[in-house]
Amino acid sequence: MAITNSFAAVDPFCHKQKVYIVDRVESNPIQIANHPAWAAEYSLSNNQFRAMDIRTDTFCAGGSSLGDGRWVHVGGTGKVSKWDEDGSQSVRLISPCDDASCQWIEDPKNAMSTTRWYPSVEPMDDGSVIIIGGLHRAPAPSVNNPTYEFFPSRGLPVQLQFLKDTLPANMYPLTWLLPSGRVFVQANWGTMILDVKSGKETRLDNVPNAVRTYPASAATVLLPLTPDNGYSATILMCGGQNNNVWVQSKSLVNKAASNDCVRISPDGDAKWKGDATLPEGRVMGSFIILPDGNIWLGNGAKTGTSGYGSGSYLIGQSYARDPVLAPVVYDPSTRTFSRAGLGSSTIARMYHSSATLLPDGKSLFSALRIVPNADSPFHNNAYLSGSVFIAGSNPNGGVTDTTFATEYRTEKFYPWYYSNPRPQPISGLPDRLGYGGNYFDVRVARGAGLQGLAPVVAAGKTKVVIIRTGFSTHAMNMGQRYLQLDSTANANADGSITIHVSQVPPNPALFAPGTAFLYVVVNGVPSIGKRVIVGNGIGKQVAKAPQRLPRP
Repeated sequence: MAITNSFAAVDPFCHKQKVYIVDRVESNPIQIANHPAWAAEYSLSNNQFRAMDIRTDTFCAGGSSLGDGRWVHVGGTGKVSKWDEDGSQSVRLISPCDDASCQWIEDPKNAMSTTRWYPSVEPMDDGSVIIIGGLHRAPAPSVNNPTYEFFPSRGLPVQLQFLKDTLPANMYPLTWLLPSGRVFVQANWGTMILDVKSGKETRLDNVPNAVRTYPASAATVLLPLTPDNGYSATILMCGGQNNNVWVQSKSLVNKAASNDCVRISPDGDAKWKGDATLPEGRVMGSFIILPDGNIWLGNGAKTGTSGYGSGSYLIGQSYARDPVLAPVVYDPSTRTFSRAGLGSSTIARMYHSSATLLPDGKSLFSALRIVPNADSPFHNNAYLSGSVFIAGSNPNGGVTDTTFATEYRTEKFYPWYYSNPRPQPISGLPDRLGYGGNYFDVRVARGAGLQGLAPVVAAGKTKVVIIRTGFSTHAMNMGQRYLQLDSTANANADGSITIHVSQVPPNPALFAPGTAFLYVVVNGVPSIGKRVIVGNGIGKQVAKAPQRLPRP
């Protein structure tokens, strides 16, 4: 069945050859259990999908991964149709699978203690998740929900003064677990660090030059954590809107988006600093970390904000216009953006568009019903890894075919390395990673996968990284994280190389427990990603002193 009959406003996250997609309740043409489907399991290997039955309204929910390998999807809105049930307190769980047997589980016993619409979710160092903010459904006495809680539950919600002080632009607060175990939160102009053990809120300087949270919707990302930077956390934010009044108007819809980028190292000096400048202003852009450590930025618009409504000054119902069709890649080592060698899409990816990294490369057949330009990075190719899956866009109140219509087509973007021969690990790839302990050896085959380099040279240009793709929605990938494992390597007499790889450093706050994809990267070119489990599930993690690596 063609994907053009599938789902819009997607929240994708990937498991091997599957992407799980969740829509809101609307009149999609595909049916399940006598109602329109608003969830699907999409197969990358054959371009087919399986409709999945979710009963509650998932509109503008949040999500992330748990330490035991499940994904959690929380909140939404109240009942909006004859098909659905109230989703505003729902906790939906899935254990991803490859045999079409898994289903979303909605057990009322797991429900949150309060209603949340537009909440943020971040994995924690014990394998649980923190759920922050959002809105109450009407007729709550106050729409704002300035609290946080955990799943699995640790008790009643905790008040967060910060979310009272950052109204009105504090939906989907930007949230990251820091190596210190504290949680960084940014909303509207405000910035703070939360100590979840004591409840202490430490205020930092306001973010400069633009609002970055919804509905300004900047592109945001935690930069790669590497041995070279001492595994210190730096957060990058690009775009958004320099605005203080969030009442929709013709002037706001037509207002140029910011092209400003700023960074902050919260566990360091915790000061905002300027960074690169975007080639054009952008709202609703998505940052996706690639296995080579560079960061892809796609989707979004040059003017306006997230959201939709009514007004003669709108294009359809969209609060944004002028889609940005060309992606750009950010290099953290040089703090520069480049479009060298990149092409453009022809599909506007506006409000409710998403993107996520894919681990491997069985071909994805185009939903465009045409064969895209083979010279474009937006096209089909077999046996690739580290590509970006792009889907959704619907800045409207329902399914429509007007300008900026409900978008059922998907795309796949291939970075510069897509046509290079892939490194071929032939032994030693683990299924699980711990926090500290003994290193492991990965042997990489000789030949083209070494990128034409002599083995001794290739060994010096090799790294092993783990990536959590995150839960993609509203220009965010909640829980997205990249960590380079410490390693040394040597060439072997048969032309192969052996990489000696440390486990994750013995600090679960660097990379929370749960699933990830492991890549061997040679001279910037990644292997096919292998799914691994990090840590020992939900609860206190076992941390050991790391074994010393052999000298190269």
